Amino acid sequence: MDGERHKGRWVGAWIVLLAFVLLGTASTWAQRSVGEVIDDSVITAKIKASYAADSQVSALAIDVDTANGVVTLTGIVSSELERQRAIQLAQGTDGVKQVDARNLHLRR
Repeated sequence: MDGERHKGRWVGAWIVLLAFVLLGTASTWAQRSVGEVIDDSVITAKIKASYAADSQVSALAIDVDTANGVVTLTGIVSSELERQRAIQLAQGTDGVKQVDARNLHLRR
């Protein structure tokens, strides 16, 4: 029973995450095909999920945007190790062509 409830929470979290990703990319839909937007949304969702599953990275501290396979990471992280891990996870995601982490800064 607890396993089913836990599974339901993950499914719900995925649905909410995907909804946020789709809403976040809505402004670019007019300029790109639906397939491109969906591909980028899937990339973003995969990266956010990998952050949520990784103990070294705070998924809430990093904003992920994807356009044409180019991922932009924005936010403030607590260490250089976390920053490098976030970049590594993004680069290792299928469909990612490039990662721009210029706006991923260390907390001072």
